[in-house]
Amino acid sequence: MAGGKKALIFGASGVTGWSFVNEILNDYPDKGIWDRVYALTNRPLTRSASKWPDDPRLRIVSGIDLLKGSQEDLEGELRSNVEDIEQITHVYYLAYKASKDVDQELKDAVAMFQRSTIALDKLSPALEFVVLQTGAKMYGCHLLDNHPTDYMSVPHKESTPRLKAPYHDQLFYHPQLDWVTEYARGKKWNWCDTRPDIIIGFVPNQNFYSLATSLAVFLSLYREVEGAGAECMFPGTSKSWVAKSNDSSSDMIARQTLHLSLTLPMDRKGEGFNVADARHPETFESKWPQICAYFGLKGIGPAKEPSNIRTYIREHFDTWRAIEKKHGLQSGIADSDLTFEGFEYFLLAQFDFDRQYDMTKMYDTGFTEERTVMEAWGGVFDRMRAAKLIP
Repeated sequence: MAGGKKALIFGASGVTGWSFVNEILNDYPDKGIWDRVYALTNRPLTRSASKWPDDPRLRIVSGIDLLKGSQEDLEGELRSNVEDIEQITHVYYLAYKASKDVDQELKDAVAMFQRSTIALDKLSPALEFVVLQTGAKMYGCHLLDNHPTDYMSVPHKESTPRLKAPYHDQLFYHPQLDWVTEYARGKKWNWCDTRPDIIIGFVPNQNFYSLATSLAVFLSLYREVEGAGAECMFPGTSKSWVAKSNDSSSDMIARQTLHLSLTLPMDRKGEGFNVADARHPETFESKWPQICAYFGLKGIGPAKEPSNIRTYIREHFDTWRAIEKKHGLQSGIADSDLTFEGFEYFLLAQFDFDRQYDMTKMYDTGFTEERTVMEAWGGVFDRMRAAKLIP
């Protein structure tokens, strides 16, 4: 692989974006490939707060709103704030503007991706590859009881046909993909989309939803209240306890995506790839005891009715404040206004059906690494401890 690559990451402070920056600064897949990485964030983020390596190749660019002003305004902002923008070779689009208004979220998602891609295509003649991260919604998992089983069977493959109406038109991935397919036709740069399931990752600040963050707060608090060695019931249902799925840790998403963007030939332009930690799925029946053991607890199966970990955190919030003070933790993690209300219940209790991936396509590209449950989850918890998010 030739060196001299310069990466630009939209949404760099998000749960996946953080790992992209981290992996590049740690020279994945080899030293000498990456000359520079630009980490673009909407919210302000200092180098010290980011917890990224102190590396002269890193440039953090905060405060660029992808929806503000005209296309020319955005291009001017990027030109002014991203030095050597004309030399950017790889763009990883991981930005996401969450909204409870589904229609507005769709409009914003499409506009943000279009505007940023047009800008980089225009500003960087060195552009080689663009990545759009989509996700498991491509397979209808978010529809829960309405998820289609007649034409979307498990394991989910990238060749699976799209969702049918009316669900097709409600998912912003489709207009994003349709647009870039047409726009990139005839361009000299390549592109692909990547499809993680539930993302297990570290963020140094608050995030709209991060299951690892919520579980780490809950289990740290549970141990303080109930005591070391206490039994901790899985907060989901008996069905979600045994449902098969593939976790997608942010580190592995980054590694697999970087691999694709450095090796995928032009004759595979525009293909989609499932990205996940391992070839084979897991269940919470196997994961929960391991996750709880990290916090000195005994993870056991679910009760007759699912519980809500957010409710438990609120009921014992005074104890959490005491934990913060005792261990000198960052405040605002357990009660962030940015956290999507109830998402933990959605992921732990309502995802009660098999939704495992077929990972053949990814591993047929020459990528070989796999990670165990605790290599993925434990690594995130270790980073949270080092960042003083949990005790």
